[in-house]
Amino acid sequence: MAFDLRFTKGHGTGNDFVLFSDPEGETELTPTRIAAVCDRHFGVGADGIIRAVRSDRLPDGAAALAEDPAATWFMDYWNADGSPSEMCGNGIRVFTRYLVDQGLVELGPDEWIAIGTRAGVRRVRALGNGGFEADLGTWRLDGGEPLVRAKNLPVARPGLGIDVGNPHVVVALADDSELDGLDLAYLPILEPQPQAGANVEFVVPAEPLVEGGRGRIRMRVHERGSGETLSCGTGAVASALAVRHWAGSGAPDEWVVQVAGGVVGVRMAAEADGEHVLLAGPAELVFDGVLSLA
Repeated sequence: MAFDLRFTKGHGTGNDFVLFSDPEGETELTPTRIAAVCDRHFGVGADGIIRAVRSDRLPDGAAALAEDPAATWFMDYWNADGSPSEMCGNGIRVFTRYLVDQGLVELGPDEWIAIGTRAGVRRVRALGNGGFEADLGTWRLDGGEPLVRAKNLPVARPGLGIDVGNPHVVVALADDSELDGLDLAYLPILEPQPQAGANVEFVVPAEPLVEGGRGRIRMRVHERGSGETLSCGTGAVASALAVRHWAGSGAPDEWVVQVAGGVVGVRMAAEADGEHVLLAGPAELVFDGVLSLA
């Protein structure tokens, strides 16, 4: 059955999304429909789709409400290929901006809101500069140190597995020329290959690494289910965590991460349940539209 999808196009440092409101969870999302919407030639074009749905309308949302009854809205995020994703650091900032813009929530400066995701409840606050900061919760080293091969990378490199609600493998490169020379239109090969796949980040530390008490790195990413994107919020977080891990004791807890689409900030903070990692950056809504779908 054909229907019209009323959507908003948004992005966070170039990581772009098609967002739409479906409070009662009535819209049927299929991989074919999602891929059609995200197609950059025949659809709207995006790295993924985000549906705003009330948490009590989805099984995953019910789990979020059990964790925190305040998480009344669920970020139902799907990659461009139609596969579901646990979390999206840029996406959750843009999603919060969308909820506010649509009048679905009210959020004052420095006020936190709880959002349900497949990775659990995450909190987001509005910043005074128009951006948003997301508390992505605790993190862990996970996935070992797989060998990573990528097109135009002459020698395979060891990566570091990090989980920030979704899986990542971070690879350190020698300099900007190595980073710029990668062809991430091709899927990097991990040995061993994680069963559920992983986002793969390639990172180069700045020179000097630390300036003004903050670490500085540059990264590119191949996102699981989407390919190379201009930015990946959880990837920026994983990259900062990996470089801090490699740098050892004395490395800063605040980082500036340059991605192809701009700059985001990462900071680590001790909490009662462990160290949390937070991601700050812009969240832009670009245009509204209607797309007829079969």
